[in-house]
Amino acid sequence: MDFHALLRLAHITGFAAWFGTILATLFLLKALEPGLTGEKEQAEEHSLLLRRFIKLETKVADVAVISVLLSGLLLAHFYEGWTPWAFAKIGLMILQIALTMGYIVKAIQPITYPCDTAKYRAWYRLFAISLSMFAIVLLVTFFLR
Repeated sequence: MDFHALLRLAHITGFAAWFGTILATLFLLKALEPGLTGEKEQAEEHSLLLRRFIKLETKVADVAVISVLLSGLLLAHFYEGWTPWAFAKIGLMILQIALTMGYIVKAIQPITYPCDTAKYRAWYRLFAISLSMFAIVLLVTFFLR
């Protein structure tokens, strides 16, 4: 297997792992919603579970994001070239990370549990941002190139 194939494998696998962590978190949050918006005792237990999961999920997502960025930069440098499409993809990745992190700081971190359903919906808006950005990146990568 040559270096180009290894880079592409790392890039695709990293992207899939990153996407998978987001979907796993979405499914967990959907399952925990009744407990996090319900009684105080149950909310404390579910909140602890959520914090543990987020801590582990963040480690996986960080490795995935770093592998996507590094493999993408190496692919652009050695094989694809520094075309406007490469810079567009870099910009989209930076935008996705900035939007996600900004929204987490602004809307997710202040949530305390138990919370009402309206406050809990901030989680779903976060996933709308993340999944929309994934769709845009894939659209640019595969269909607009």
